[in-house]
Amino acid sequence: MSTSIDQTLQPISDLKIDDGDHEKFSHYVKKEDIVESAVTGKPVIALCGKVWVPNRDPQKFPVCPQCQEIFSKLKPA
Repeated sequence: MSTSIDQTLQPISDLKIDDGDHEKFSHYVKKEDIVESAVTGKPVIALCGKVWVPNRDPQKFPVCPQCQEIFSKLKPA
């Protein structure tokens, strides 16, 4: 794992779209995984365990409470 946590994780939006899906969040994901997903379409895994292929603007959604809690407990380098 990288020693610079704030540079390797960034929020990214939850893209699950189902009938009645009213809880959408931005999740924390490794930057490298976001880039790989953008190029290959490979799903990413958030700190909270959510797996999906991102394609929406994360700034339009609130941050996932589970990701935020896990991220706050990570020790900075």
